[in-house]
Amino acid sequence: MRTFVIGDIHGTYKALVQCLKRSGFDHARDRLIVLGDVCDGYPDVKQCFDELLKVKNLDLVLGNHDFWAREWATRGIKEEIWLSQGGENTVASYGDKGMPPAHVELLKNAHPWLEWDNKLFVHGGFAPGESLSGQSLETLIWDRNLINDAWKKYLRGEDHQYTRVKEIFLGHTPTQLFNWSEPLKVCNIWDMDTGAGWAGKLTIMDVHTKEYWQSDSVQSLYPGAVPRRTVRKLNISLTDEGKD
Repeated sequence: MRTFVIGDIHGTYKALVQCLKRSGFDHARDRLIVLGDVCDGYPDVKQCFDELLKVKNLDLVLGNHDFWAREWATRGIKEEIWLSQGGENTVASYGDKGMPPAHVELLKNAHPWLEWDNKLFVHGGFAPGESLSGQSLETLIWDRNLINDAWKKYLRGEDHQYTRVKEIFLGHTPTQLFNWSEPLKVCNIWDMDTGAGWAGKLTIMDVHTKEYWQSDSVQSLYPGAVPRRTVRKLNISLTDEGKD
């Protein structure tokens, strides 16, 4: 068994299939850790979940967009902010029948975070120095302070280790915001969101070897599609100004 981690998918089924094929992923033997945000963005959310459910050893970490979609599927809540941030494409992908039970169960059982083999997997981030079990779900799925702080330390040449784990894998913050198109390592954090929800690519990585594979540009796979997404709660500095 190999263990892979994949960044934010955002309804890009064609990109997901490319990543699985290019990495040689074995649906029956290998393990796949999804860092959240399968939902919202491009039009194939249902197909993405159908494909993920073929994976025998699957772990889904809950993303903020997955949370919104779960609220719709389980409680009928359709917030305007969600619809305008790609939720309309999620609703449309399921049509009149709505989300099937298997997809709902996958979302309901998603991990707020996952710790395994001295590695931590979380969608957004967390507040260092505080117990993960005591942090709010909102922090875990929305936080960008962690990656921003790590980026500033990286620019200053600091090799900081957050928490006691060796490595942290997260999504949520596209690497394009750092002028980067591949998985980004800052301190002991790997940012795996390479912009599949925008105009970037989807990335899958072997967590042990760090070999990774990317899809084609999602815009080339979905010409004319409008993901209708913007980044919220963002405070990223691309320079080392304001080091405090």
